[in-house]
Amino acid sequence: MSTTRPYSPGDRGPEPSGASGASEGGVAAAGAAGEGMAVQDGAAAPPGGRQVRRLSFEGESGVVPLARDFTRQALYAWGWLPAASADQRAAAEDVLLVVSELVTNACLHAEGPDGLQITCDNKVIRIEVSDRGTGQPAPRTPHRAGRPGGHGMFIVQRLCLDWGVVRTPGVGGKTVWAELGAPA
Repeated sequence: MSTTRPYSPGDRGPEPSGASGASEGGVAAAGAAGEGMAVQDGAAAPPGGRQVRRLSFEGESGVVPLARDFTRQALYAWGWLPAASADQRAAAEDVLLVVSELVTNACLHAEGPDGLQITCDNKVIRIEVSDRGTGQPAPRTPHRAGRPGGHGMFIVQRLCLDWGVVRTPGVGGKTVWAELGAPA
């Protein structure tokens, strides 16, 4: 189901953040994805706490593999990988696929992505891809499985608990978000 709610039901909205991108109570640190482009928040968060990682795509090429590698590193740091079971492995692969689809859509339909934010609270992982585009993502209807292309948002819709679009009044672009449940 596509929604235009900025946050899922029960979510309190964005955490207050400063210029460094550190969330309230979080620690900002440069990540491993090139010249300080990645910011990890909540590195010192206790197990079960909310953890956030951000990646800026400014000046980067090959953004889809970069986003997948960044996400894979986060999944290892958060204990989603290495997967102990087939269900856990499938959940991690679903996260990587959704990241790929959202970043690819930003490349194809929105002048490229600006940034990626991944938030994990041990129950739900939230993926947010911001871009400068004005379009509204939606699954192509009717969905024709046998045709090439046009499957990205259909895949996101099928794999995710919920997804939507956030627009900030007076600011160009949008953030497309998707949430997936943590493996059992």
